Amino acid sequence: MTSGLVFDMFFHLVGGLGIFLFGMKSMSDGLQAVAGGTLRRLIALVTDNRLMAVAAGVGVTCLVQSSSITTVMAVGFVNSGFMMLNQAMGVILGANIGTTITGWILVLKIGKYGLPILGLGVFFYLFSKNEKVKYIALAFFGVGMIFFGLELMKNGFKPLRSLDEFKNLFMVFNSDTYLGVLKTAAVGCLLTVIVQSSSATLGITIGLAQTGLIGFETAAALVLGENIGTTITAYLASLGASANAKRAAYFHVLFNTIGVFIITALFSYYLPVVRWLLANVSGISNVSEMVITDGVETYPYITVGIATVHTAFNVANTLIFFPFLPAIATFLNRIVPDKALRKKRLLTHLDFQMYESSFAAVEQSRFEIRKLSVQIRSMFEALETFLAGGKDKRKAADQIFELEGVIDEVQKEITEFLTNAKGHNLAHNLNMECTRYLLLADEYESISDYIMAIVKLYLRLEENNLEFSDSQKQALATIHEKVKAFYVHSTEIDRVVNWKDFYNKTLITRDGITEKIKTYRREHWEVLSKMPLDPLLGTSFTDLLVSYRKINNHLGHVVETYVED
Repeated sequence: MTSGLVFDMFFHLVGGLGIFLFGMKSMSDGLQAVAGGTLRRLIALVTDNRLMAVAAGVGVTCLVQSSSITTVMAVGFVNSGFMMLNQAMGVILGANIGTTITGWILVLKIGKYGLPILGLGVFFYLFSKNEKVKYIALAFFGVGMIFFGLELMKNGFKPLRSLDEFKNLFMVFNSDTYLGVLKTAAVGCLLTVIVQSSSATLGITIGLAQTGLIGFETAAALVLGENIGTTITAYLASLGASANAKRAAYFHVLFNTIGVFIITALFSYYLPVVRWLLANVSGISNVSEMVITDGVETYPYITVGIATVHTAFNVANTLIFFPFLPAIATFLNRIVPDKALRKKRLLTHLDFQMYESSFAAVEQSRFEIRKLSVQIRSMFEALETFLAGGKDKRKAADQIFELEGVIDEVQKEITEFLTNAKGHNLAHNLNMECTRYLLLADEYESISDYIMAIVKLYLRLEENNLEFSDSQKQALATIHEKVKAFYVHSTEIDRVVNWKDFYNKTLITRDGITEKIKTYRREHWEVLSKMPLDPLLGTSFTDLLVSYRKINNHLGHVVETYVED
């Protein structure tokens, strides 16, 4: 074999694989951008109903075109508390079924049209001014790259048919025996771990099979091994995560590994079932049949066979595991103990792993913003306890100081995470959501600062043995109640039916509180002009009014940030 031919083969394989992988990512990005609303509705289906969780996992994976993204998403959501373990387990089951859609896409006989599809997709993506059309074009561009990359890999594999060394290599992994099946599955697993994409290894397998380099049995064993290799992504995502996230990742490993060992043990019975399905559903009597077209040997039915092996395995595996999910969850809870919670870093899973799915990154950020709102509510409740006095006053002050520090850290993490997320290829609506959550994180952090400032002002007066007059106490109590009620109003965002009425009420409430504060400040200065007052007492009263006014303004900004969507 000449060195030129070797280089040509190598370039085809490497280039084809790279184009295939980039095509998968482009298709996934395009579909996620177009189907963001659908993805959100599918995630909302994930309840304690295991069947709905499985269905959501299938749907999400079909849309994002990657079981790895879906499982990493599930692990990330479990880690942040957005999803429970039993829900994530159902999603992972569904993801394994949904990922088989890739094989069926490759069944389509449009390989030779990959390049023109790619070209048309690029033209629409570059020159269309309609964002939805751009991302649909990106998805088609990805499809074109997938088929073009597969064609390049097939062309790269063809010279290998004349190499006796290569044929002898695969003789070692003959799938006629149980040991041979395990060896071949191990190769598929290792290859998937290396390229970090079961879709890519599926494409390689199909490329080898379509050129006749490997038989149907070997291809089937490789596909089984690929199902184990794909679990590495979710496992890596769980490192350093919560105990529940580790349990979800371990479930993915157990589910695929045990399923593969069951099917490999029954391999000699499993393949006849697949062949029976192909004969009775697809009318394919011989999946390994060779057809000579224009003097070229082709195996037109092998791709359908491989896709059927992949789908049948994952459906059967899901049916086997589905009834035992509660027992498996109990088992995982026992073998993976809960870790002591770290107080400082709350958003432990806001990291680069989630950037693989722009939707997942934004969705998790939305959940973390809701958690920030809950922290603010806790600060208001602690402020109530502090102002009431009594034995819990000092404890409430310490709680407010601690929460303010936590919210500062949370806001920094959200800002860092979303700033990086905005650097990825986000659709306009997702980019706007990132901006909204950045603004909300800043507003909530500012509110926490002013709640803490109120506590500090009261503590300073206490240290100096100073106390407000009854009229000042009454004025501050009135403003406090109004601001607290306004906070409750701002948390009703999720239940809004008529946005116009809600926003008008927000403006009226905010402006009313502002006017009341102005009135109290004016009256305070009038009192100061008539009678002397301790300077610290005088400035503390106005500073408290300013702090409440700032909180009032930031709460108004929170509502405006949602309304302006």
